[in-house]
Amino acid sequence: MKSIFIAGTDTDVGKTYITAGLAVALRKMDVDVGVMKPFAAGTAQKKGYKSEDVEILARASKTTDPENLVNPQFFPIPASPYTAWKNLKTKPKISTILTSFKKLSKLHDMILVEGMGGIMTPILKDYYITNLIKELKIPTVIVTRSKVGTVNHTIMTVKMCEKYKIPIKGIIINDFDDGYSVKNLKRDLENLTGVKVLGSIPFIKDMSDSALNSIFKNNIDLKSLLK
Repeated sequence: MKSIFIAGTDTDVGKTYITAGLAVALRKMDVDVGVMKPFAAGTAQKKGYKSEDVEILARASKTTDPENLVNPQFFPIPASPYTAWKNLKTKPKISTILTSFKKLSKLHDMILVEGMGGIMTPILKDYYITNLIKELKIPTVIVTRSKVGTVNHTIMTVKMCEKYKIPIKGIIINDFDDGYSVKNLKRDLENLTGVKVLGSIPFIKDMSDSALNSIFKNNIDLKSLLK
């Protein structure tokens, strides 16, 4: 079973919640799914995983894998890995990320890898999220939003995936903004990019297993995701 990289058209498009929901839905389908967030940044939590996002993913997947595998590198400032490197003098460790992914892949049948920011978020000079996906050798799902401007961001994201020869499983619309109607946005994105929209997710209020499973099972084409 192929692991998947959950990429975003930008920061704050809801990648963590989409990844968490997919983890729950796949787990309910008896898929042995693990989670990974190679880079995380922000204020460290006092208990549990340093990253709140990683905590959400681990809870959703019901995994207890070591933090150094699930989140190999945490930066205690809200910034891209490249900016964190320049500000904190802590260089992003690509080889550690790749090794951690291989180890996690031996523990689970499938890994959902959540990205950081948009697809061209810089990690090193001339090394971006796209380069990391390419080295992981896995396809991606693109998370976008319904806000006006999303068509531009989504097309650019798809074009960069094509440039780097990254297979795209599909697009998921996170419908938590005022903007396009999902029906029209789905039509336009599929016509303009040639990439299938796997579904849309409404604003998530309830992060319980049952709620997430119901939302994702009813709104996302999970079979296409697993092909």
